[in-house]
Amino acid sequence: MWACLLLPHLALDGILRRRPVDGPLVLVDGPVNARTVVAANDAARASGLHVGQRLTAAHALLAQFDAVPYDPDGVEKWHRFLAAVAYRYSSEVCLLPHAIVLEVSKSMGLFGPWPRLEAMLRADLEELGFRHRIAAAPTPHAAYILAGASDGLAVLTRDTLINALRRVPIQKSRLPVSASSLPGMGVRTFGQLLALPRDGLRRRFGAELLASMDRVTGDLPSGLDSFRPPDVFDLRIELVHEVENLAMLVFPVRRMTGDLAAYLAGRDGGVQRFLLRLEHRDDRNTDVVVGLLAAERDSAMLFEFARGRLEHVTLTEPVLALRLIARDLPAFVPAGRDLFDERPANALPFAQLRERLRARLGDGAVYGLGSTTDPRPERAQQIAASADVAIEAHPRPTWLLERPIPLRGYEPLILSGPERLETGWWDDGEVCRDYYVVETSLGQHAWAFCPPGEQSGWMIHGWFA
Repeated sequence: MWACLLLPHLALDGILRRRPVDGPLVLVDGPVNARTVVAANDAARASGLHVGQRLTAAHALLAQFDAVPYDPDGVEKWHRFLAAVAYRYSSEVCLLPHAIVLEVSKSMGLFGPWPRLEAMLRADLEELGFRHRIAAAPTPHAAYILAGASDGLAVLTRDTLINALRRVPIQKSRLPVSASSLPGMGVRTFGQLLALPRDGLRRRFGAELLASMDRVTGDLPSGLDSFRPPDVFDLRIELVHEVENLAMLVFPVRRMTGDLAAYLAGRDGGVQRFLLRLEHRDDRNTDVVVGLLAAERDSAMLFEFARGRLEHVTLTEPVLALRLIARDLPAFVPAGRDLFDERPANALPFAQLRERLRARLGDGAVYGLGSTTDPRPERAQQIAASADVAIEAHPRPTWLLERPIPLRGYEPLILSGPERLETGWWDDGEVCRDYYVVETSLGQHAWAFCPPGEQSGWMIHGWFA
């Protein structure tokens, strides 16, 4: 079972998703003195512009419209990017002109029956901003043909496939160029072509036509090469205008981090470090490094982290383009959740909260308690430089004070303890204390000790959350 994702407006969608426009927009290609329209948006077509029209004729018909040069390299990048996204649903993905085919018979055991899998594929493409047509068939070439003939068609058996192909016009059968003369001979559908003697077709059109027909029906292997996603994510967007305000970069950064998240989902991986490069004139760049303590791939989180880092940047010159590069792509392991999790629906896991604070406040603003060779509490507070925080054998306060302070008010209630810490005799910083977890008269939980030789006078060294 093969699914085909046909992308009839791939070049235009690649432009529109980074520069949404309400007015007429066309893509042009060809020599400078003979530019031709190769794609047009809805507004342009409504104004009378069409594919194949000379740019001079288009200007004579409509005075104001945007004309963007057709970029074949950019189209190829978007094509391969979407193939990497589709890799999430199948380990066998292949590329065809303006289309992606993927084997889904095994995938349906994981994602559900074809209607559910089709809905998931459509949701991904719609979220990324690419128009599409989808069809399913027993062979990849047949799915490719049916997607162009009828959006949403699903053919499950060979007999049904032959019946579906019979009604396909020759112009939509995607056969070799040699078959273009068939309609002039009265052969107007694929079914009529299948009914012709094969020996006569071989003598008149060569073996290439018969091989193409057999690949469609499944009598020959597809002959397609499998696609593998690259190990590096590299996306560049040229801005429509020079940007001097960081707020104007929010939309493209959101789009780029969303693309990164979709790419990571296709690889079933995460990202731990990526670079956001702001390109200026004369090949000058401003690099914004986004580093995470653990691999992530949620689009909202990646955007939040990137935006938090951007807020600390001061633009000294206009930005012409953005580039996002991710090379550190480790495996992604989703965080475990309890079956009966009592946390509120909008509560953030600790790892996400930690990363959000680091992005907003800076790397040095988040602290944690780590294991040290010195048990003195004053020397146990460290900047959280790794994803793992040591688990103490005894309770430790989330807020450890720089120095103990006296406890004012009534005598506290002892909840646990004592825990004796006696050390530091070798460096004139001797500590000999019995620590307790106490509850104050206001209901606060504190980590406290009594100085030796005194009957009262509790000293607070930390507070529990």
